[in-house]
Order: sequence, then C-alpha cells, then structure tokens
Amino acid sequence: MNTKLIQRIADQLNLPFIQVQNTINLLDEGATVPFISRYRKEMTGSLDEVQVGNIKDEQARLEELVKRKETILKTIDEQELLTGELKARIDECFDATELEDIYLPYKPKRKTKASVARERGLEPLAKILMKQQEREVESRAMAFVTGEVESVEEALAGARDIIAEWISENEKARNMVRRAFGAGATIKSKVAKGKEEAGEKYRDYFEWEEPLKRCPSHRLLAMRRGENEGILRISIAPDETDILERLNRFFVRSENACGEQVKLAVKDSYKRLLSSAIETEFAQASKLKADQEAIQVFAENLRQLLLAAPLGQKRVLAIDPGYRTGCKLVCLDEQGNLLHNETIYPNKPQEETKQSARKITSLVGAYHIDAIAIGNGTASRETEHFIKKLRYDRDIKVFVVSEDGASIYSASKVAREEFPSYDVTVRGAVSIGRRLMDPLAELVKIDPKSIGVGQYQHDVDQKLLKNSLDSVVELAVNKVGVNVNTASKHLLTYISGLGPQLAQNIVDYRKESGAFGSRKELLKVPRMGAKAFEQAAGFLRIPDAKNPLDNSAVHPESYHIAEQMAKDLGCSINDLMKSEDLQQKINLEKYRTEFVGLPTLKDILAELAKPGRDPRKNIKVFEFAEGIFRMEDLHEGMVLPGIVTNITKFGAFVDVGVKQDGLVHISQLANRFVSDPNEVVKLHEHVKVKVTDVDISRKRIQLSLKDVEQA
Repeated sequence: MNTKLIQRIADQLNLPFIQVQNTINLLDEGATVPFISRYRKEMTGSLDEVQVGNIKDEQARLEELVKRKETILKTIDEQELLTGELKARIDECFDATELEDIYLPYKPKRKTKASVARERGLEPLAKILMKQQEREVESRAMAFVTGEVESVEEALAGARDIIAEWISENEKARNMVRRAFGAGATIKSKVAKGKEEAGEKYRDYFEWEEPLKRCPSHRLLAMRRGENEGILRISIAPDETDILERLNRFFVRSENACGEQVKLAVKDSYKRLLSSAIETEFAQASKLKADQEAIQVFAENLRQLLLAAPLGQKRVLAIDPGYRTGCKLVCLDEQGNLLHNETIYPNKPQEETKQSARKITSLVGAYHIDAIAIGNGTASRETEHFIKKLRYDRDIKVFVVSEDGASIYSASKVAREEFPSYDVTVRGAVSIGRRLMDPLAELVKIDPKSIGVGQYQHDVDQKLLKNSLDSVVELAVNKVGVNVNTASKHLLTYISGLGPQLAQNIVDYRKESGAFGSRKELLKVPRMGAKAFEQAAGFLRIPDAKNPLDNSAVHPESYHIAEQMAKDLGCSINDLMKSEDLQQKINLEKYRTEFVGLPTLKDILAELAKPGRDPRKNIKVFEFAEGIFRMEDLHEGMVLPGIVTNITKFGAFVDVGVKQDGLVHISQLANRFVSDPNEVVKLHEHVKVKVTDVDISRKRIQLSLKDVEQA
C-alpha cells in the first residue's frame, strides 16, 4: 500500500503514520491481529487489538475503493472520454459516494426516457432550452417534429427528459438533495393493504413516522423486517417544497418560456429520478448504521459471554431438565469426557423423587462430582429446587447454565463426531456441563447467532455480522490461550495462525504421538511452518512441559530474554517464577535492545509473575428467590435476584426464574442518563431488580434497577 493511502488511514483513525505503516506491513506479511497486538508492540507503538483491527478494516475498505477506481477509469477510457483533469479528480477521490457521482454521467445505462429522446435527435433542443435564452420555444421545437417525433409537445417532453437526466447526474444537485435528506428526512411506515391481521406484531408501525436521524437502530430494523415480510411499506423523504425551491434557484435562470420548461424538468427530475436515488442511498446508509449498531451490541455480548467465568477442571454432573421425558444426566471428568449417562424423573407427571434422589447422591459419590450444572430451559427451576434439597457427602455447588444453542450443538456434525453413539439429549447435557467448566471452549462449537444474545441478528448484513463475530471469537480465544493437549479442533481453529486444517493436524498428531511435551514439538505437526508457528506458539499452553515458559504467554522468540534474567540472578526459570523477591530485582533497562523494548519486557515480567494467568473472573454461585417459579408469583414492588441474559441498545433482559426474562429499559437502569446499557450492567452479572409491571397475557415483565441496593 502506498504512503498516500497509509496517511489517509492514519488521518482517519487519528494515529501516527509510522504506527499505521508498521501495522500494515505486518498484516501484509500474514501476521494476525492478536499476534500483532500482543507480540509486536515495539513496532506498532503498543496499539491494542481494537486499533489494529480498525487499521485492517480501513485498509480493506481503501483497497476495495482503489479497485473500484480502476474499473471506473477503464470504463471511461474505453468511451474515449477520459481527460487528464477527470483522471486526476478520480485519483484524488476517496469518498465512495462522490466517486459514484463523478462516474454517473459516464456509467453505461439501460434504456431510459432520456436515451430514447436522444435517439430521436432531441438533445440539441434540450441544450437550447437549458441555455434559457430562446423566447419562441414552440417555433424552435417545431424544427424537431420529424420522424418519430409527432408534435411540438412531444419534442418538448423529450427535451425535458434529457434535461431531467442531466439534473439528476449533476453533482451539486445531488448534494443539495442529500443535504435536505440529511437535515430533514422523515421515515414513514404504513401497513400494507389487507395485512392488518397477519402483521399484528407490527401494530406499533401501522401508522408511524419520525425524523430518520432520530430513529434508533432497533426500531429501524423492526420496520425493515416488517417491510421484508410484506407487512409494512416504508418511505424516507424530506419536505418536497423546500427542495424544489432550492433546485429551481440553481437551475432556472430566466422567467421566459425556456425557464418554464426547465422548471418542469426540475420537478420531473426530482420526483422520478433524484428523490428515489437519494432515498435509496439514505435507506442503505441508515440500514448499514443500524446494522453496525446491532452488530456492535451482539459482538460485545458475545465477547462477555465467551469470557464468562469458568468453573475450571472439575468433575461435573450436568442435567438437561424436563417433565414428561425426564431429566437427562451426564457425569463428566475434569477434561469434560463423558463417564456416565442416564435419565431420572423427579418432576411431574412421574414424580419419582425418591428414586431420583438416590440416583443423584449415588452418582455424586461414585464419580467424585464437584459441581452440578442445570440447564435453564423447561423444568429448570423445579429441578434446581429438587437438587438443592438433597444431602451429599461433600460440598456440592449447584449452577444454572444457559441452554441457548445447546440443541443446535447436539444435532450438529461436531456433536455427532464427538459422540457418535449417543443421542441428542445426551449431547445436549454434555454441552451444558462443559459450558460450566469452560464457556469459551464449548461455545466456539456453536454458531454465535444461536447463542441467544444480541438483537435482530437475522436482519442485519450477514457478511458484516460473521466477520465481526469471527473476530470477537478469535480475540477471546487468543486472549485466554488454550491447552494444546486438551483443546478441541474447533477451539484450536481460532488460534492465531492456525485455521481448520492445522487445527485438525494438531489433533491428529496428538492422537498418534501422544501429548505434546514442548512448544518446539509443534513444528513436527504436518504443514506447521515457521510462520504459522510464530503466529500461534505464544497462545498455546503446555501445562506439564519441561520448560515452564511453555505454559506461559512468553513467546518462544523471547525465551532467551527470560533465561538471561534467571541466569543473571543465579537461579532457574522455575525459581524466578516462584519468587516475587527475585522478580523485583530485575532491571528491565538492562535487557533493552534495538528490537526489544520496555512493552515486551514488561509483558515478560508480568508472565513470570503469573504464568498462563487466565484473564477471566472467578465463577460465583447464583440463587433465585425461593418460591418464585411462574409469572403469576410476581407482583409489583417485589425486589428479586436475577441474572442479566441479554443486553440491547434499549435495555437489558434479566432472568428472575419464571421462564420469561424481564426487561430493564435503559431509562430504568440508573438514577441518571444512560447512553449505553453496558455502562451499568454486564452479561451474566448477578443483580437485584424491582418488578414494576407484570403483563401475563403478553408475557411481559418490566423491571427496574433504580433505587435497588446491589450486593
């Protein structure tokens, strides 16, 4: 990428040129965002993963724009209309909308009213009218009544069609209309004729209008969904009178008959060409903005979900609860391997409580269970109540775990590969247990859209959504790091520099040769070249490696630095990692070189202090209020414990244990103005909420955090 484009990215992102240039060079060499932000801080000036990701996105956008310019220049050149001035203007243009405006007059067109009029020889008449100097319009037009043009009026109409097209292709006119749309466009929604009953859920938008610039993303996406389903008709437009006055002032320069013809052409151009073209622009732009906001919400929710607190390597009894079909039980070892499965029937209609109780306590003892995970779906509260009443021979913690997406996983190819001999109910219960042990490792196996967070994820641009969510998963996985000897292929796929094929090769190598003893051994994996190893090694952990650095985030390229630190202190790496006193004696300045600066040295020291530290928080047990199982148990004024299950632009949803999440509207999150719910709450956070309204018929619960003291 040339320096001019790099400077544009630097200006756009308000970053120093050299930092952007070095980052782009690294990206061009095949380095990943996690690797660059973690291990190339000296080169980037310690840009974080968000800044590096923004540079990558802006680079891709500009490269697409450059390709578009090449296409446009080639097309105009083939028409032999490319002047030096026009080429220079296109070369200097970096705004996609402006570029398309420049190209519009030269863009190959399908048959239009104006092209038909040109074929009939009416362009000279259009030019005469546009000059607005001719007084005897009809007599001049009479000269063009020949062949296919049968009358003066037909000649004038054709000339006006040509003028209308000129006006619609005029950059200043288009910008004039854009400014009017930007300042005062209103979005209107009406119900399609005969769709009142079918579109009941869109009733709020049957007769709706508001300024487009004030329309929030969730409302615009709801209206667009209604439009796509054929229920609603949506339009975007500013006040027409004001725009026509502005256009007339610009194009109509005389009060004679020619001026009147131009005035008619202006009106036709706006109504038939300009308004629809600019409306399309604003519809697309507003949809893109709404998509980006919704995707941003989804991405942040997903990030929080993936980085949720893990239980860790404990033995878990997981339960997929149910009524008639019973509760499916599975016992998992510390690595999440399935040890045992069966079904109990503690709930209605069977209510085999004694047999179920004996079975649970027996399994807890037999498999040395540390914790119990209960899915939060059907019969969850009743099953939780039953489990918590039992007495065990040890301290057993009970957790309620989100089931969202578990059914998708259990029927997937991934689940069939892992458990070919078991049915979907067993696989679902295993997923619930593994989510408790390590949410990140389990959730990467599921399409993020099925995880149950976000808003309108099926209505937004799916390519943008996928790119954003894939980036979130990649950053989360690399932030935590993975144990290369236990990680699934799906988890390894997201490690910097690997991808599906290398991830599979690692798993295959592990099966054939046993556990990896060192990071260096990764180089024996088929197709693991030096570049892939460089990108991946720092994010892969080997807990029982001979070299303790192999279980840290210290990159192998920096082992010599840590080893020199230990040597200078007269101790081993192991001793250095265990002794805070020794660590404090290290003078980082001593190890600075031309290529290794303080950012890397500080990271090394931090890793020596807490090698392989998991950045996720510690898990906490949560308990719903006693005796609250159904919406009918709720009443206004109650203060209840709850878990935040989803965060949107307009508020947060909280599970209070009644099988229907309640909404804390953004206005009820705090005793102050809140612009973003994430300022106040986080996904899966334990909160106390006040019930403000219960509408059983519509299954709606309104909650508030205002004036509720949090624990």
